[in-house]
Amino acid sequence: MLPTLVLVHGAWMSPASWQPWIDRYSARGYRVVAPSWPHDEREVAALVASPDPALAEVGVTEIVDHYQAEIGKIDGPVVLIGHSFGGLFVQMLLDRGVGVAGVAIDPAPPKGVFPSASALKAGLPALFAGPIATLSFGDFQWGWMHTQPEAEQRAAYDAYVVPTPRKVYRQGAFAPFTDVLRVDFARRTQPLLLVAGLEDRTVSASMVRAAYKLQRDSKAITALHEFPGRTHWIVGQPGWEEVADDAIGWVETTLDVHPPAGK
Repeated sequence: MLPTLVLVHGAWMSPASWQPWIDRYSARGYRVVAPSWPHDEREVAALVASPDPALAEVGVTEIVDHYQAEIGKIDGPVVLIGHSFGGLFVQMLLDRGVGVAGVAIDPAPPKGVFPSASALKAGLPALFAGPIATLSFGDFQWGWMHTQPEAEQRAAYDAYVVPTPRKVYRQGAFAPFTDVLRVDFARRTQPLLLVAGLEDRTVSASMVRAAYKLQRDSKAITALHEFPGRTHWIVGQPGWEEVADDAIGWVETTLDVHPPAGK
């Protein structure tokens, strides 16, 4: 029995950003789901035009609780794949015993990993925004897609970027002083793959390496894969297929699972 793949998006993103991955993994024989964050269960245009006021009260704990509840409705084993804040949520869910394996792609830092200078710059717009923050096109260009043509930047921004709760970024900023983003690295029993894009400004490769070193406190399998030339838009920029295939290949090898012949 193949595990169900649960794709977890990060801040500013809609689950629609995972659609190419959903199609690729579905063609391989997997059941794939990509739940939204709480109060974001609408199309991108509707979320941009009128975000739910309740989104302002959503923080890290509420999001992780939400995903745990959604995963609890799934029969059989689940593999978690997350990007950005979603990569942090994957680590937090594994810490709770949720999922049989995880992949964290350019993950936001857990407590104990300090942001780089470029990561601080990328996060500043949310810290000083209103309760429900909006990412400008200029900030998206700089922090997510700085190596790609403007036409591709604009297309991705219009297709996927939605408002996000400032509370998540505030909790990230105060992570050293609270346990909201704490992960018990030694407790994890499930395999975990961390993925770093070497051109990422929002979550620098050095931050992913630091998380990897902490996660190695676990006796479980822990791996780090790095991809040259990849920005924070690693899950969507040209060549995303290599990252997607590498992730699922690692899962299949590590868990000894095999898609149906011909998939």
